[in-house]
Amino acid sequence: MDMESDGAEEKAILTDWAYDCYREGTLDALVEYDEEALDDRKKLERFVMIAIWCIQEDPSLRPTMRKVTQMLEEVVEVRVPPCPCPFTKTV
Repeated sequence: MDMESDGAEEKAILTDWAYDCYREGTLDALVEYDEEALDDRKKLERFVMIAIWCIQEDPSLRPTMRKVTQMLEEVVEVRVPPCPCPFTKTV
């Protein structure tokens, strides 16, 4: 997504766009030209899922830092995150 273009895309909300990329399986758009990230898609997906948990609008849904660390270290399973912005329209 070109964040500098004119029109509707210019008004896109980054969290919505990132969630849409996750949901649609287009994570490569999030890390464009980052070969290291693209080489390990499973790890990339896990990191994006953790990030989506951390940006939930409802603070009660956000994991503790301890839980985030456990997810990053693969001590606990990362569950599928809900939409971080339930009150905004996703693209």
